Amino acid sequence: MAKYLVIVESPAKVKTIKKFLGSNYEVDASGGHVRDLPKSQLGFDAEHDYEPKYITIRGKGDILARLRKEVKKADKIYLATDPDREGEAISWHLMKALKLDELKDKQVYRISFNEITKNAVKASFKQPRDIDRNLVDAQQARRMLDRMVGYRISPLLWAKVKRGLSAGRVQSVALRMICDREEEINAFIPEEYWNLEAELLPQGAKKPVTAKYYGPLNGKRGKASIDSKEELDRILKELDGKNYVVDEIKKGERIKKSPIPFTTSTLQQEASKALNFSTQKTMRLAQQLYEGVDVKGHGTIGLITYLRTDSTRIADEADRAAREFVKEHYGTEYVIRQEQSSKNGSKIQDAHEAIRPTDITLTPSVVKESLQRDLFRLYQLIWRRFTASRMESAVYETTSVRIAAGEQCFTASASRRTFDGFMSVYVEADQEEEDNQVLGNMEKGAALKLEKLSPSQHFTQPPAHYTEASLVKALEEQGIGRPSTYAPTITTIIARRYVVKENKNLYVTEIGDVVNRIMKHSFPSIVDIGFTANMELLLDKIADGTVSWKTVVSNFYPDLEEAVQTAEKELESVKIADEVSDEVCELCGRQMVIKYGPHGKFLACPGFPECKNTKPYLEKIGVPCPKCGREVVRKKTKKGRLYYGCEANPDCDFMSWQKPSKQKCPQCGSYMVEKGNKLLCSNESCGFSISLEKEETA
Repeated sequence: MAKYLVIVESPAKVKTIKKFLGSNYEVDASGGHVRDLPKSQLGFDAEHDYEPKYITIRGKGDILARLRKEVKKADKIYLATDPDREGEAISWHLMKALKLDELKDKQVYRISFNEITKNAVKASFKQPRDIDRNLVDAQQARRMLDRMVGYRISPLLWAKVKRGLSAGRVQSVALRMICDREEEINAFIPEEYWNLEAELLPQGAKKPVTAKYYGPLNGKRGKASIDSKEELDRILKELDGKNYVVDEIKKGERIKKSPIPFTTSTLQQEASKALNFSTQKTMRLAQQLYEGVDVKGHGTIGLITYLRTDSTRIADEADRAAREFVKEHYGTEYVIRQEQSSKNGSKIQDAHEAIRPTDITLTPSVVKESLQRDLFRLYQLIWRRFTASRMESAVYETTSVRIAAGEQCFTASASRRTFDGFMSVYVEADQEEEDNQVLGNMEKGAALKLEKLSPSQHFTQPPAHYTEASLVKALEEQGIGRPSTYAPTITTIIARRYVVKENKNLYVTEIGDVVNRIMKHSFPSIVDIGFTANMELLLDKIADGTVSWKTVVSNFYPDLEEAVQTAEKELESVKIADEVSDEVCELCGRQMVIKYGPHGKFLACPGFPECKNTKPYLEKIGVPCPKCGREVVRKKTKKGRLYYGCEANPDCDFMSWQKPSKQKCPQCGSYMVEKGNKLLCSNESCGFSISLEKEETA
């Protein structure tokens, strides 16, 4: 009987796949990559056509020895690693490390499957192929480009900031995006506006209707907000004594379309919003669901399709099964007639599918007892989203009423869901609740009794801080990175303490700000969003076979090397760390120096290791505390986020995220803070601001 060897990358896959195959199949795992570029050097020869130099990864010798023994016993060898570029590269490295391409008496094939189910695994053996060198080259080029950036730039950061820092081709752009957003927020000047609502009682009704100001009745309408208190007072004066009459009633229908299935990006975003999972946790749990889970009554089975994908395509067989399931459990009217399509115009790897359950009949209630809590919650989210994508849209009956009050106009609206459609299964985490106030049987010309007018002051809000979810969305929209890179990119910049996460928001630390400034000054192309996105397109062209990987690498490296050499000369005169402070070490009398630690600057005695004295670095800004009159200093939260607080803390609890000023607000007397090129009153209800230039010349 012929013997077959199937090599996968993950030990977790072995058990799942083995039960689908006969006794003449041996399944073994490589544990991922077996070869890589050496850690101690760049790993390629720029003088000889950029040929990479691969070595066996430490610890993989025993694995390769075991696999070589299995290869000798087998008549055919199948490389069955993941169905993406990295999986293709792992198979290629296995072929080289085991010298499978030199075997004359054995057949070697590459097989792949999008889900680890009996049908998918069996079908893959009917479609064996050669390794796709274009996919391998695309992954190899990505690895080399990342290595070039990391190995040539990181030593500069070690020399000028602290050891252990790193620069990365994608992570540096992600850091820049977070820094840019923080600058936008810090420079944002709130602008005052007012809303005006009227509580109106229809004839015979017991409960008033809330109507919102909409603008002049016969003029330009629709802004719904009022720019100033003066404008509000003018409108209120015009409304004084006016009758409120129904001017127009419109009834209509609104369709809320069913969602498209999850991609890697949208799964990470929704799991963050709905389940409060980090991108790293989402991918770890999804990997378990993909590779196989022991389900009571079913054995070990892969519950979802491959988790690294930017495709929204669904296989015909899975689509038919889902529609049948919806028809049987919800009714024919719930089955979608026209499938939604993705709005994403960027290139997708459409050999893949969207993320979906491998078997829709394995409902969350069926698998709940077999899964740990978080694993179950993620599977339930994926199952509901996919099922909803095969269901009809929700339908709402809408009513909008225009109300005349003299020459001014108010509007009221209501909606009632008449068909729940997909919403009987799935509602997105951030979906707003519908306005379900009852408008009653209003008629055109009907008079309404004014109960009260309610003006409310507001201020425009700055852009929101990035969260993991919104950063993933932004990276995808900008064409930066691939589904497999989002989670490790975010994990790296948090691990390096370039950013910290507080209440889901990502904030730049002092170290992150320093690194970003160095990168923007010395390596502007590396942190340029357009440049990085274009590099992704070039990697796609390598995968298509339309561009040579050596062309991309050879065009990139000389410019990088020139920038590194220039930066080395420029940064020689830059002193970022070990600046001498005014603080005297109370243990030995030396002048303490400023160093960088995991959370940013701190004071250390230069007599280390004889003297190990350290203390927090409090940078005074020359502003008295608005509460107690002591000095205001720059501080950091435990995670490293910068803020301003009183040096007398904890006796004084003053703190501000913006830098306070000596100047007091001339309108209300509150302290003022610096915002961009202006000074702004810290009292939000005041809203007074003045330009810094005027303040300086006053």
